[in-house]
This record gives sequence, C-alpha cells and structure tokens, in this order.
Amino acid sequence: MKRILILCDIFPPAFGPRMGYLCKYIRALGWQPTVVTEQLPAGNFQFLAGLCEVHEVSFYTNKHPFIRKVQWGLSFLCSSLFDYKNWKMRRAAERLIRKEHFDVLLCSTYRTFPLPAAKQLAEKYRIPFVIDLRDIIEQYSGDEFISRKMPKLPLLQPLVVHLFRQRSLQKRNLALSAADAVTTVSRWHVNVLRSYNPHVQLIYNGFDPEIFYPKHVRTPRFTITYTGRLLSTAMRDPSLLFESLRHLSSLGKLSPENCRVDWYIDEVSWKIIRAEALRYGVLPFMEMKGFVAATQIPDILNSSSVILLLTNKSGASGPKGVMTTKLFEALAVRKPILCVRNDEGVLEEALKEANAGLAANNAEEVSGFLMQNFSVWQQQGYTEAATRPEVLQKYSRKEQAGQFAALFHSIIP
Repeated sequence: MKRILILCDIFPPAFGPRMGYLCKYIRALGWQPTVVTEQLPAGNFQFLAGLCEVHEVSFYTNKHPFIRKVQWGLSFLCSSLFDYKNWKMRRAAERLIRKEHFDVLLCSTYRTFPLPAAKQLAEKYRIPFVIDLRDIIEQYSGDEFISRKMPKLPLLQPLVVHLFRQRSLQKRNLALSAADAVTTVSRWHVNVLRSYNPHVQLIYNGFDPEIFYPKHVRTPRFTITYTGRLLSTAMRDPSLLFESLRHLSSLGKLSPENCRVDWYIDEVSWKIIRAEALRYGVLPFMEMKGFVAATQIPDILNSSSVILLLTNKSGASGPKGVMTTKLFEALAVRKPILCVRNDEGVLEEALKEANAGLAANNAEEVSGFLMQNFSVWQQQGYTEAATRPEVLQKYSRKEQAGQFAALFHSIIP
C-alpha cells in the first residue's frame, strides 16, 4: 500500500469534509493517508473522524474566549513577521517524514496556510507534491477570505486587508509554481490557477453516496431550506426570494401557515437574514433552526420542498466560481434547487446540466418556480427533481477519490 502525507488547514471533526471523504475512500484504492492539521474545536463532522492517523498541531492553548483571541492575535502577528504557523506545522510533519516513507505529499487549503510548509518539505525530501485549493482569494467580493472578523481600524483597515491579501497571494503562487499538480473545485478556479501552474485538474466537491440519496418524505408545510452560513449579502443575496415571498403573500398564494423558510445557520448569519427579512416584511415566513450535526443534513434535505442556494452575480464585485458543497448534496437527494440570484456562471451551468432547478434572474422567475413546486407539493405532499443520473455520478465523493488516486499514481517517478 502506498502512503500519502496530507497537510491541511482544517480536518474533521472540525470541518474540511473534502479531505475527510478522501481519507474515507482512498484506502480501498491502495493509499494509506496520514494527516497533519491545525488543532481546532470539534465541529459537526464527528462521523468523519478516526478514519486515518491524524496529528494535530496546537496554536492556541487556552479555552477562555478572551485569552484565545489574544493568542490568535499573537499568532497572526508572529506568522506575518516570521511565518510561525508554517514553521510549527513543518516541524510536526518533518518528524513523520523522518520515520516513514511517503510516496506523495498533498496540501489542501482554502487560502494559503500551510502551503509554504508543504512546499519546503516537498523540496527538502524530494516528495511528489500536489496542491488542492478548495477556495481561492480571487473568488471573494471583499475581505471575506480573512477567516476571522477584522478589528475596526479606521483609515488603516483597507490598507491592512490589501497587504494581507497581497502577501497571501505571493506565498500561494510561489507554492503553486513548485507543485507537480494542482487540483481545484470549478472550471473558473482552473482557469485562474493555470496562470501559475499549467498542471491543474478539476475535481469537484461532491456528496457521499452512502449518506445522501433521495427519500419521499411527506410534510405538513411547503418548506424552503437553507443550510450553511452567510459571510455577507455581497456574496450571498436572498433579496429575490424575499421579494417573491412578499408578492405571493400579498396575492394570498403563500402564507406562514402553509410555507416556511428554515435556516440552519449560525447567529451571525441569522442577524443578516433577520434584518433583510424585516426590510421586506417577510419575517413571519422565517424560522431560525441553528447549526445541526452534519449527519442530520440528509434527512433535513429530504424533508424539504425546495433547497435554497444563495449567491450573487459573478463579476468584479460579486463571488466567482463558488460551487458550494450544498449544491451537490441537494442534487443527490433530487430536490428542486432554487439559486438566488443567478451567478451567471458555474452554478447556473451546473443546474442546467443536471436539470435540477432554477438560477433566478428576477423575483418573477422565483415566484413561478415556487408556485410550480408548491402545486406538486399540494398534490403529493413532497417534491422531487428530475436530476440527470449521469451528471450526478461525477459528483460522488467515492468517484472523486478515484480521480485523486489516479493523479497521485501519475506523478510518482
């Protein structure tokens, strides 16, 4: 069995399902994974923990919120000045490399850390090197790529964000140029990253076929469901949905008694939604559910009448190339998908190819889509989408592990 060392910014049970599912399925393809990642509080992905050997690197040693904020600030400063986090990650991985032979080194991240550490290890120990970028800085409309909320710095904040962005891109691009291969999550990402490395391969995010599959669940109300979080309305804009609900409510076609929008989101995201719903006068339709364990999501999606994807028009001031995991999980349960507003990009293309829903340009389209599916729900108590199975197959996490395995074999001397 061949061995692969995976360095990543985050890993289950905290988050990071892409690498978690890879470790779940790649053992059956002849690869033994070992993971080095940052130690973070456990999240919703306990079911993906314990699949392989994991080494966690601790940067924050105290659980008190204030002290952790201070430690994060010090770590941020030291990393900016001395690349502290990459240094510590590299040391942890190097101890493993000195004891075991690894055939491939894979580094997966959404921004930059721990790419410099992986690059240095690959060069020092001559290990074939693959970079997997789940998200990239260029796709964001503002400073949403910064993982924690920036403190208010009047006049200085734009400069700090600009310098942090430029430094992160410089480090990332230096690592990209040294990689034997690069994988990423959409055609848009592929086109951007080929400027820095010609060997870029598209491997979508996806769904686990053992967990996500369709069920017919009859429900007492027509339910629109959103799972995840909102960084800003510039990235994810619900206004077309709210405008449509206001219109349909005024006509007496939909009401809070027969239609609800369930939000499985965190408190910060709910504040954004609540403010927007109040502005449109549709707050009675909204129900805050909070975050739930990832294992509950399949049943939640199967109990939905319409699954909501929030995005915005792709462009200079909007998100670019974002194909959220929520899309693939919604496709897998074969529920009608409403994307607002139309990104006029990769999400629209994916929905059309799969014949799975609507990427809406205006509130009239949203209203027509809702009423069409509301009529189906009235007749049979549930809805379903005529999703094309041949399209669905390429989004299976199991199939994607095979793509990764084939790529790893191709770069081994």
